[in-house]
Amino acid sequence: MRHLLGLLSLTLILPVAGETLHIPLGQQGQPGLALPQRGESQRSVLERFGLADEEHAAVGQPPITRWDYREFSVYFEYDHVVNSVLHHQPRYPTPKEQQ
Repeated sequence: MRHLLGLLSLTLILPVAGETLHIPLGQQGQPGLALPQRGESQRSVLERFGLADEEHAAVGQPPITRWDYREFSVYFEYDHVVNSVLHHQPRYPTPKEQQ
């Protein structure tokens, strides 16, 4: 009986000790920034956004290439866009960045 009472008291206390965690998905980068769309050619991306800050060599089969711009990265399969992703922009600088 005492074990049952102890278990019951634990189950009542645990939900109170929980913490809400907020993850700001979709709230990063410039709101009006038009990213490259799936199927767009490398040439089209180059004309619209200019040279990438860094171009990573192709990896795997089919070859996947990544171009990194300041605010986003573009992933290509052969020479067409597969995906484009905004880089995380923290609202507040971390202590490491402040130093």
